Amino acid sequence: MQRQRKQYTGTFKAKVALETIKGQRTVQEIAASYGVHPNQITKWKKQLVDGAGEIFTAGRDRNCGDGAEDDVRAELYQQIGKLQVELDWLQKKSGILRR
Repeated sequence: MQRQRKQYTGTFKAKVALETIKGQRTVQEIAASYGVHPNQITKWKKQLVDGAGEIFTAGRDRNCGDGAEDDVRAELYQQIGKLQVELDWLQKKSGILRR
């Protein structure tokens, strides 16, 4: 009978990796307290350190994306312009003057 692998949540991995980064206890002590192999904890720590930069640049990338926000803004301005022309035409035909 095969033994099923343990699956850990991202929250658990982050908690263990952060504790390792703090350096208050050794990797072996942390591994013993959480029941995880020390090599696995070292991998999680490396993933956290490597991915930490993405956390702070993710918001900036969303704002400076591929111009999707600019495309939406341009489309909205186009619609405003079209509606303004229609309004002017209707006011001219009906005899109502804008002030």
